[in-house]
Amino acid sequence: MKGSVFRRCHGCRAKVVGAACSCGSETSSWAFRVDIGSETREGRSQKLRSGFESRQQAERALRDLLHKVDRDRYVDRNDLTVRAYLETEWLPAVAPPNLRQSTWSSYSGELRRHVFPTLGSAQLQNLRPSHLNRLYAELLASGRRDGRGGLSPRTVRYIHTVIRKALSDAVRWGLLERNPADLADPPRRNTERQRRMMKTWSSEQLAQFLDHASTDRLYPAWHLAATTGMRRGEVLGLRWSDLELPTGTLAVRQTYVSIDGSAQISSPKTSKSRRSVDVDDDTVSVLAQWEAAQNEERRQWGAAWDEHGLVFTRENGSPIPPDGFTKRFRQLAEQAGLPILRLHDLRHTHASLLLQAGVNPKVVSERLGHHSTAFTLDVYSHTIPGMQASAAEQVADAIRQHRRPHEAGNPPLQDQHTQGEQQ
Repeated sequence: MKGSVFRRCHGCRAKVVGAACSCGSETSSWAFRVDIGSETREGRSQKLRSGFESRQQAERALRDLLHKVDRDRYVDRNDLTVRAYLETEWLPAVAPPNLRQSTWSSYSGELRRHVFPTLGSAQLQNLRPSHLNRLYAELLASGRRDGRGGLSPRTVRYIHTVIRKALSDAVRWGLLERNPADLADPPRRNTERQRRMMKTWSSEQLAQFLDHASTDRLYPAWHLAATTGMRRGEVLGLRWSDLELPTGTLAVRQTYVSIDGSAQISSPKTSKSRRSVDVDDDTVSVLAQWEAAQNEERRQWGAAWDEHGLVFTRENGSPIPPDGFTKRFRQLAEQAGLPILRLHDLRHTHASLLLQAGVNPKVVSERLGHHSTAFTLDVYSHTIPGMQASAAEQVADAIRQHRRPHEAGNPPLQDQHTQGEQQ
């Protein structure tokens, strides 16, 4: 690999030999030329960089470039914009089946709504951490499309995650030397804000809801959501083939979700979301009765029955629209005179009741399909404020059971101090 440093004429762009260029121009700057890679049939691949004020600057830049080539970190210059890269290269490359359709649609939507308008025309290789920090600040201040303020820190962090993944792939593909998102400063995870948004029912309120909903056609779905903490899409995507009523278990293998306004079958949210869930005897009984009721509906509809193998369906066997399912839950909660929750808060209620009952957090995490027990505790520990006090008492009780009774000549420490003071 060869490189040379020389002065380059500003007029004719030729190499300057001597005090001035032969073209008569008296202005010049320092430049270097270097061979990149091995010689091919088309000749040597050379790179020219110019505009340096001194020979030392040009030599330093040449050394830096050669170092990058030696470490296989050299990236050739290109005019690719942020939008062109994301829209024509990255999004097509990660499209399904590489990502779930719902995940890909979410990535695409966030980029088009919040990244393209601000950074889309910027050159990819000119992107800096400061550009991303400015974007995040703008989204926090005024990112809502309805003009009613900014996005939540959680949403902006999600956008940062998408950008970071996309730019990481650009580095791997040889389009960027480094990932500017690695040095950017997204808003911190606001667990307290997430906790304030979370609402749950007490066990009495949950029982009140189930009592009121017991006459609703979809009562078995409400019952299952309440007693398992399953997500909406997991409940609606559950198939009879995923259920083992004799053993009281079910498997979460698919979901039925709304993507870009259209409901469709999808895969579970994460690898941990693919899980086995134990159900109680009451829930098994409810599901068994529902199976008989659905079979009767199937018989009545005859050839017009729309078979999908799903546990919860409309009267003709077709899937239940996710948004309609949420709307019905809200109607039932209002009719029952209960504090209004999001349907997802049934999941939070289930988790909170488990932890308050003293269930091992690892079991709760596995039951909900969380990626870690630490995440479960971080999100829900505020629902059991007496956990530390209870733990302290349990440890003290365990020690106390094995202590020897105090002998007359060996009083407790407190009594020894008392005796010393009396003397």
